Amino acid sequence: MLTIDAITVRLGGRPIIEGASASIPQGARVGLIGRNGAGKSTLMKTLIGELEPDEGEISKPNRARLGYIAQEAPAGQATPEEVVLAADTERAALLEESETCTDPNRLGDVHERLLAIDAYSAPARAAKILSGLGFDEEMQKRPLDSFSGGWKMRVALGALLFSEPDVLLLDEPSNHLDLEATLWLENFLKSYPATLLVISHERDLLNKVVDHILHLQGGKLTLYSGGYDAFEKQRAERAAQLEAARASQEAQRKKLQDYVARNSARASTAKQAQSRAKMLAKMQPIAALADDPSLSFDFPSPGELRSPMINLDGAAVGYGDAPPVLKRLNLRIDADDRIALLGRNGNGKTTLARLLASQLAPAEGEINAPGKMKAGYFTQYQVEELASDETPLQLMTRAMEGKTPAAVRGQLGRFGFSGPRAEQKVEKLSGGERARLALAIITRDAPHLLILDEPTNHLDVDAREALIQALNDYSGAVILISHDRHMVELTADRLVLVDEGTAREYAGSMDDYIDFVLGRNQPKADKKAPAKKPAGNTAKSRAKARFVKSELSKVEKAMQKLQSEIKELDRAMYEPASADPSLSGMKMSDLLSRRAQKAEKLEAVEIEWLGLGEELEEIEGE
Repeated sequence: MLTIDAITVRLGGRPIIEGASASIPQGARVGLIGRNGAGKSTLMKTLIGELEPDEGEISKPNRARLGYIAQEAPAGQATPEEVVLAADTERAALLEESETCTDPNRLGDVHERLLAIDAYSAPARAAKILSGLGFDEEMQKRPLDSFSGGWKMRVALGALLFSEPDVLLLDEPSNHLDLEATLWLENFLKSYPATLLVISHERDLLNKVVDHILHLQGGKLTLYSGGYDAFEKQRAERAAQLEAARASQEAQRKKLQDYVARNSARASTAKQAQSRAKMLAKMQPIAALADDPSLSFDFPSPGELRSPMINLDGAAVGYGDAPPVLKRLNLRIDADDRIALLGRNGNGKTTLARLLASQLAPAEGEINAPGKMKAGYFTQYQVEELASDETPLQLMTRAMEGKTPAAVRGQLGRFGFSGPRAEQKVEKLSGGERARLALAIITRDAPHLLILDEPTNHLDVDAREALIQALNDYSGAVILISHDRHMVELTADRLVLVDEGTAREYAGSMDDYIDFVLGRNQPKADKKAPAKKPAGNTAKSRAKARFVKSELSKVEKAMQKLQSEIKELDRAMYEPASADPSLSGMKMSDLLSRRAQKAEKLEAVEIEWLGLGEELEEIEGE
């Protein structure tokens, strides 16, 4: 059990976590949630020992390995595959020892342990994790320094997942992922075999993966059973109970105040009045559940514009003299459309968004749009590039040059920056507040089209719900790129898949697309009993059966050969004295790699063998 016992953590003298306690059962899958700036990351750093609590203590299971992603992304010339494999430090150490150990007894122990930890399959497992996170075979072999920061963080995540710690700690793991990789991660975490504690604002992940919610609010922790929907229900019930208790306490307080006021001056009742006054002084007020009045998104309504708003006719788009990223673009966007762009990172979603925002010109074909159409384009880069030493009021005043101070203040107020909040330095704002400010700036002239590229990064669950509501109230068109499935499902009514160098309408639903990404419910061959064939086809059937039997024989021989080769490789690793001399000089890492390749081939051959067997049964049953 992971126990947090009355801890207080102060940063810069200010308490971030204060007297917080919680007990996380072994094997529990916990979602850590709270408003932006509540202290979730501070708690995570305290759990791993990066910060020491000023008061209280944290008890961890004996000899438990805690896994957490470092703040700095990995770098250098190592490949993603090498970084992930190196994360299993025990395997790496054993492999190194196997190359230098001269003690036969110790060497036998090393080989036995390598077998116990399934070391031979490590390369295949690493490749599977990297593939799920979006790395194709070529990318897995490239040096880290050839990747952007976001992709490097994916490598760090892959290494952590591969190491399989006893307590897996994840802080917003989907922030650097696209929808497809987020779906894979969610599926992976569902079957994670140990304790999981994840900071997330993804409603779907919190409903499908976790079985407890740990809520951090006002420096305190409260553990709820169930997923996020269950938490919301329990929180609503708790809010109602608190409000009832607060109302009852307030009524009691007024009675006591009235009694003290009426009876303090009377000698006969002064003692009782004094006693009531002490009761009143000791009465601790019951606070209502905190609510953030600045949690606000309100997009200004644009003027009406005829459809189609934008029409792409055989357009192609790319960068400079390089070949186009996207071709054959034929897409119509109407004035009230809500479109979500689907497809893995690197397929061209952002390139298409920049074309629609007029940041890129078509290399071929045409893009037609009314001259008066205005587009607001949001990206994470805008959030990161906000001047930290300026205030929202200064930034908006410059963005709305020529507008009255009242108009500037009014636009800021739409997004929760009223009064003194408008005059705080950007460096003091949370990530969610900066995102709201960037949205306020890009919508200052009431655009007809909003193009939002991952707008939910750094927004907590409540802020995401507020953004969804604002988008549904907005009267213009929306183009959305998001890994937040909940947001896509509640805002988009058209899906466009960006894949294979173009963009096309996706006819299915989000559930269909999720099944497609995860390889579920794919179309299968029709297994209905075949219609009875005329007698004239008997000779053809016999010939076909002979061919299938011949192929079966070849496949069976291939299976036997691979099984034999795998046995020889096992012998070379664990009984080197009796192994084939041609293998005796090979390094343990090379033997493991070759065994994994043979095992993968054997699996493919076995699948082929089963398919041929079914085909032969069908032919002989005709």
